[in-house]
Amino acid sequence: MTESLPMLYCANHPAVETTLCCNRCEKPICTKCVVRTPTGYRCKQCVRGQQKVFETAVWYDYLLAFGAAALGSFVASLLVTLVSTFFFGLIVLLVAPSAGIAIAELTRFVTRRHRSITMFKTAVAGMIAGGIPMMLVVAIPALMVFFGSGLGGLFALLPAVWQGVYLVLGVPAMYYRLSGIRINR
Repeated sequence: MTESLPMLYCANHPAVETTLCCNRCEKPICTKCVVRTPTGYRCKQCVRGQQKVFETAVWYDYLLAFGAAALGSFVASLLVTLVSTFFFGLIVLLVAPSAGIAIAELTRFVTRRHRSITMFKTAVAGMIAGGIPMMLVVAIPALMVFFGSGLGGLFALLPAVWQGVYLVLGVPAMYYRLSGIRINR
């Protein structure tokens, strides 16, 4: 006939009955304690332990990630300035994501493939910090020309606009490449 499951009580809430168990440590857990993962239900302690395995960065990796991303972004923003000054600036639309990927690979190489979500965010800050100086170098004289000559100076602002486009397209590409998020899944 029908077999009834043995009554279990949550390991964290002894008064709560449950039929769920962590698929890793097999500890009984209630619906308040359960974390749904792609491989099944787990307790919060097992999930926390798995996250510690993911984060392998040490303290100096954050400095290296920031420095590598800032340096790579500064070089890329120099190239963006040259491209937007001498050639048609729309090339930046195609090159900016590739620059972000190259900066991510440089950061990965410098940090010896160590991982940490905080380190990825630090690299994003480094990429933005590396792109801002060239944007200011281009934007300040362009603003002076723009305010001095009105709409005729509008074209003087284009290099600064392309710097912004570079950062808007390059930063997400760098973060997604560095963190391992796949868009085409």
